[in-house]
Amino acid sequence: MTFLALALLLVQDAVDLKKTLSREVIGPQVSMEEIQNFIEPRVPSVPDVKSAAEWKALDADLRKRVVEGLIYRGEAKKWAAAPLRIEWSGEIPGGPGYTIRKLRYEAVPGLWIPALLYVPEKLSGKVPVHMAVNGHDGAGKAADYKQIRCINLAKRGVISLNVEWYGMGQLRAPGYGHYLMNQLDLCGTAGLAPFFLSMKRGLDVLLSLDNADPARVAVSGLSGGSWQTITISSLDTRVTLTNPVAGYSSFKTRVRHLKDLGDSEQTPSDLATVADDAHLTAMMAPRATLLTFNARDNCCFESNYALQPLMDAAQPVFRLLGAENQLRSHVNHDPGTHNYGLDNRQAFYRMIGDHFFPNDPSYDGREITSDSEVKKGEELAVDLPKDNATFTTLARALAADLPRPGGTAAKLRELLHGKDYKTVAGTAFREGNVAGWKLMMGKDFTVPAIEISPAQPKSTVLIFSENGRATLAAEVQKRLDTGARVIAVDPFFYGESKIASHGFLFAMTAAAVGERPLGIQASQIAAAARWAEAEFKQGPVQVIAVGPRASVVALAAAALEAKAIGGLRLHQPMSSLKELIEKGVGVDKMPELFCFGLLRDFDMKELIALAAPRPVEIVQ
Repeated sequence: MTFLALALLLVQDAVDLKKTLSREVIGPQVSMEEIQNFIEPRVPSVPDVKSAAEWKALDADLRKRVVEGLIYRGEAKKWAAAPLRIEWSGEIPGGPGYTIRKLRYEAVPGLWIPALLYVPEKLSGKVPVHMAVNGHDGAGKAADYKQIRCINLAKRGVISLNVEWYGMGQLRAPGYGHYLMNQLDLCGTAGLAPFFLSMKRGLDVLLSLDNADPARVAVSGLSGGSWQTITISSLDTRVTLTNPVAGYSSFKTRVRHLKDLGDSEQTPSDLATVADDAHLTAMMAPRATLLTFNARDNCCFESNYALQPLMDAAQPVFRLLGAENQLRSHVNHDPGTHNYGLDNRQAFYRMIGDHFFPNDPSYDGREITSDSEVKKGEELAVDLPKDNATFTTLARALAADLPRPGGTAAKLRELLHGKDYKTVAGTAFREGNVAGWKLMMGKDFTVPAIEISPAQPKSTVLIFSENGRATLAAEVQKRLDTGARVIAVDPFFYGESKIASHGFLFAMTAAAVGERPLGIQASQIAAAARWAEAEFKQGPVQVIAVGPRASVVALAAAALEAKAIGGLRLHQPMSSLKELIEKGVGVDKMPELFCFGLLRDFDMKELIALAAPRPVEIVQ
């Protein structure tokens, strides 16, 4: 055979092997259906309470467990205890009846939030206050609909604080991307904390004002600002009136309506082990609550499916507390798309009038035309420190002294929420030396696998890649050439098990209900190894992982399964999990690696040590 003929034959073999590895085993819909069915029953429902006293006790317990137990995890507890710091930076003309004061306040030590205070002229006595939060609008605090809302309230005698949001307006810069907050989670400090503390400190600013009436405190916002609004309003009882606009729904709703799956702060680790957003809505009782949604929302949270589950959860509680009239809803039809436009703003003004100015016959809920008073972003800019902290700099500081000593396999299992899946295997097809397997992991997941065997296999190798088994032809051929039986698998989130749409958001939602994507994957690899050892009876299997993410999964699996995994071969592993922080990697790129607290107790060195005395081969 000529050299050219041999080369062509090898190429053909590689093509055929790739086709074999690419064969469908479970199909494109199974992974999506399984993750939805996995998440949905784990979301708690608002309990059916029988008395006001019972609800009040539950309400207080939920608030404590969310704030102290989840948000103030790690360093966040110290951040929350820091004193309020406000720096004022002058005043600019507003329009008829109000002025605008510039300020910045510290959300967490070193991280300052620029803000604007709209102050009515001729203040006398105690007046209502309002905090305006915004969503995913690059204009941030300069968004015209947000300015108009603050202007209108100031002209009605309400002091309004217009705060900037991470990643928007003046904070639209590297390091503030919301998917980077999970770098804090990696270090064992809640990435949700800077979001919550920014809102809490905003309320602190408002209520520190001499003229602030603590009995009349409102919060409102659109989209991501709606999430902020319901979050701070439900968890901080100083808020007496809330108006979230088109920006949140129950996790049970979100898992079936994919465009509602939200960013990191909207889907924080473990929140839904304690409270769903339906709970947060009910926790507003008996305080004034206006839920606003849009009929044809072109972004998310359409009224026809998002609103009613929230009302169904909250109405019984408001009724139980004798405050049924305090809960209202408003559906916008003109324009009906994603907006906090005129109709929605006027619904808010009416709510303010009914609850903050109930005895004022001159109060008018119609908008006061103020378009000419809307200012450009540069006019509203507030000076910020050049070294203002970001999610990345906060994470870098936290990671400096990590991991802590003493990480054990038992600790890792606890951290990963590891599972000992019992595997039931069914064949999808068998042709010659090739078999397709459906590895059913308990009642949760089905892992697809392709088994390829030489005539007389000498050992068993389990191989997987974060890019899917179809990319492994060359490595599989090498193993076959040594006489090994090769089982190429696609665990959760990889290859054929990749979720067809919104994959990383489902991974985050799994973490929100208390599971860990890394733990799911590692448990699946461990279970597949146990199945292979029992099925083929050739002793412990070697696990080969290709890619930095897959390498962490393999190491975690080895820690969970000490017997069936006999050794590891890791291709292109990271040298340290700290690379995620230094390279600015977000949870959208490598969702499983941002397991809460992983770096607090384990880095790559520690994970490799847990595999001992089994061999770990590194291939770069």
